[in-house]
Amino acid sequence: MNATLFEDSQAMPMLYIGGSWRRGQGKTTTVVRNPASGRALGELGHADARDIDDALASTECGFALWRYAPAAERAGVLRRAADLMVARAAAFEQRITQEQGKPLVEASAEVVGTVQLLRFCSEQVGSIAGRVLPSTDTDAQWEIRSVPVGPCALFSPWNMPLVLTARKVGPALAAGCSAILKPPEEAPSAAAMMVQCLLESGLPPEVLNLLYGDPPTVSSRLIASPVIRKVSLTGSVAVGRTVAEQAAPRFKRLTLELGGHAPVIVHDDVDVEAVAWQCARAKFRNAGQLCLAPSRFFVNETVYERFVARFVEVAEALVVGDGVLPDVEMGPLANEGHLRSVEAAVAGAVGEGALLLCGGRRLYDEGFFYAPTVLGNVSPSMRVMREEPFGPVALMCRVSSLDEALLWANRNPLGLAGYAFALNAKVQLRIQRELDVGALAINSVRVSCAEAPLGGLKDSGVGYESGDEGLKAYLSLRTVHRQI
Repeated sequence: MNATLFEDSQAMPMLYIGGSWRRGQGKTTTVVRNPASGRALGELGHADARDIDDALASTECGFALWRYAPAAERAGVLRRAADLMVARAAAFEQRITQEQGKPLVEASAEVVGTVQLLRFCSEQVGSIAGRVLPSTDTDAQWEIRSVPVGPCALFSPWNMPLVLTARKVGPALAAGCSAILKPPEEAPSAAAMMVQCLLESGLPPEVLNLLYGDPPTVSSRLIASPVIRKVSLTGSVAVGRTVAEQAAPRFKRLTLELGGHAPVIVHDDVDVEAVAWQCARAKFRNAGQLCLAPSRFFVNETVYERFVARFVEVAEALVVGDGVLPDVEMGPLANEGHLRSVEAAVAGAVGEGALLLCGGRRLYDEGFFYAPTVLGNVSPSMRVMREEPFGPVALMCRVSSLDEALLWANRNPLGLAGYAFALNAKVQLRIQRELDVGALAINSVRVSCAEAPLGGLKDSGVGYESGDEGLKAYLSLRTVHRQI
């Protein structure tokens, strides 16, 4: 029974297939490590082909049941699961921090966001409705019905292992779909604990299956199966392209939330010190390991020096350490490989002429810590401006005008989120019209909530999560002409 995850902080999750928890039959495993120490927490079993095929058979049976479940039943499961997660919030927070590294306060925010999302999905169930079209026929009518798209394959990432899992599972279950969930092996427990809460809240056992394993092996077998009708992935652009290619032969529905490297435009009329503080705190949240994190800063030259000085001051004052400690403000990077990738990105930028204003070094003998880093006088042509470091690295670019800021902000092939700070209403409206991103915060650092759709433009993906659009991604339309 996977309930031990709530009782034993050292237990590793198992697969959940066809109504039972079981160990993966694969020959390979993942050693799950605490990124704050580098020490092993346990060994995670992998699924093999038999496990994957069993999960496919289970989800097919689960769809035949769940698609016809009354709306009140589906809504009730999601609502009760959210309530159960509130009661068990401390266990979720400890697991997230232990496996992913973020401070407990950020893990708590992730749990809160997940609860809000599941409750919103519960409320959305009642909005799934069809419509009758006006017709001149006296003995017939046209109906448009919303129906669940079918069994889904859901792939969630390690950086937000709970809330980004819920963004997929919540709408899928609300719509009446069954699903196979493949969470991250690096931080596996939060997703399994959410599955346990859903099962205890009345979710029929075959509706949601849970697999861990080698990502290319699991994803290719799931996506190739005719059972799977929809695929949702949060990950890198490279992985997103591979998944899209695998889904193409059968024209499977896709939702892909990929890279960010978000631009930030700072106009010359703002309270520079206050905006710099706000941006720095947002930049280093989750050690910069967020697709929505502000990353490329285009600062007007008249306020550049003051903005950067204050930003560096905030960065250097951050308390970096093990997320379980009460005063820690930034935790470690996810793993050794990611730490080396960030080191290489910073070294490459400095080699191209960027100025290292603070950070730029590994911290401590244990764990995967990297100092909050600010690079100044960054040129838009540098590699680091094209390829997202996905870590605690802020890139400062001096611009002479709004035209120049928009030009370079839009030059990147990614377009998930963007930020702008300006008091002039005309400047705000121009940025709103011209900044090529799917989500924009003006004089704010918040670009997502349960009620609003989130999706990227350009290479940042296809489709939307959250909001009404997130639910519709799991629904198909059926047109019916009925002779009366």
